[in-house]
Amino acid sequence: MIHDMAPVQDAWVAANPQFKGLTPLQVYDAVIQALTDKGFAVILNNHTNKSLWCCGVNDGNERWNESQTDDVWQSDWLFMVSRYRNNGRVIGADLYNEVRRDILYDPNWNGNDTHDWWKASQALGNRILLEANPDILIVIEGINWTGIPVDGLPHHRPTLEPVASLSHTFLATNKLVYSAHFYAYTGPNHSGATGIGETSDLRYRDYSQADLFEVMNFQAGYVALDIDKHYTTPVWISEFGVEGRGDILASDATWFNNMVSYLTTYDLDFAIWPLIGYLGPNNTNGWALLNWDPTTGGRDGLYDGNDWRVNAWNTLLDFTGDPESPVTTPTRWQMLNLDQGDFIQSLVQMSREDWDPGARKGMCPDGLRMIGISAASTRALCTNSASYTWASGNPTITVSNEAYVTEGDWASGYTKYQCPSNSYVVGYAIRNSEVSTVLCAQASTTLGTDGSGTRWFDQGDNRPADDAGGDFHYGQSKGQCEREEYIAGIAFTTRIGDNGSPAAILCRK
Repeated sequence: MIHDMAPVQDAWVAANPQFKGLTPLQVYDAVIQALTDKGFAVILNNHTNKSLWCCGVNDGNERWNESQTDDVWQSDWLFMVSRYRNNGRVIGADLYNEVRRDILYDPNWNGNDTHDWWKASQALGNRILLEANPDILIVIEGINWTGIPVDGLPHHRPTLEPVASLSHTFLATNKLVYSAHFYAYTGPNHSGATGIGETSDLRYRDYSQADLFEVMNFQAGYVALDIDKHYTTPVWISEFGVEGRGDILASDATWFNNMVSYLTTYDLDFAIWPLIGYLGPNNTNGWALLNWDPTTGGRDGLYDGNDWRVNAWNTLLDFTGDPESPVTTPTRWQMLNLDQGDFIQSLVQMSREDWDPGARKGMCPDGLRMIGISAASTRALCTNSASYTWASGNPTITVSNEAYVTEGDWASGYTKYQCPSNSYVVGYAIRNSEVSTVLCAQASTTLGTDGSGTRWFDQGDNRPADDAGGDFHYGQSKGQCEREEYIAGIAFTTRIGDNGSPAAILCRK
């Protein structure tokens, strides 16, 4: 659509002759304007790369870079978001639809290759916020399918399961939305196929209501429902639906009613697939809420008397409540992931010089501070719990020695990189696994020096009992201060048998 300069065919816009002679993108512009003029909010969506129906094997739409390069994908997104930047009703960018396996390769989450969906979406999300529109929501769907759908071979629908161990952290901390799709005929290990590609795994419609709720919470809902975790963020069920007229399976109807109960029970946002469609022969394909009937040329909609979904739909709409009701601002917990290289999420620091050239660096988003770090060096946890304010105009201090360890040896026998008074850790750098430098932010107020003191984690986790922030590095030992504290220093050793990775932190308040 973006690159097609040929005018649309007259027959395609016969009902809207004002669009004759326009390019596809110009028609799209007009649709966006009409929707937003009526008060609708619009979320842009990269649904496919090619003008083909989703979701065949080897159709060129399996991944964001399946039939185009990463560079084209990113540049097209920057173009589209910038194009509607001045329209405040264009609120979101859904980066790619249903990322899934092609013939040879599975998508992955942090594999650091061309199939790495976490890496691609992390990079593009930041570019959109930095270069195109700092106010837009970044919507990221989970992985839709991996493996070969044959009994006896590995296959799975991960959805948002990987987010539990690795979530996204953007330059702006309140712009992330995760997304998931659910249909009756698919399942957590069922491709949705009939015949070729069909397995003996359960479809979602085969589950009891209690089991359905459990599996959907495990796959997606937990991201929104778990409080105070690094992954806690809104979840949008951006596709669900079932045929509303004609002959349908009783299990499909039960699933739809259970799905509505799920959305109302857990107060999750949703979008039905689809809002508008057309009826096929004998009133088939009645998935849409509002259909055009090509036989009669008339409308056949949800409230025209022949759609069994109407009561469930009304229940769902009645539950949505007041859209203008206030929303509580939660405490933010965000991960730093240095597995693949620098992970600097501070706009302020990005405008400043590299504090440790050649080292791998991580830094919290502006307004957050480090509160935990992994003994494996490449993961850390940031938060804005309690009030530790770094005025962005204040300097940062790079610490590479023990010059500021002036109040006692808090980690005897270990090298200690400690912030100066009234400063706290917001970033760090490593070379291989060894701590290279600590980056400290100068606070706007006087900081206390009490707190829990030294927290060792070289022999195992040493984290708060309330699990604030969640497990930010699965399988690795981690140290973390209490939520009202700040990290004042990091200790490590390069003695024989040790690699210089973090071993203790100094927690103060």
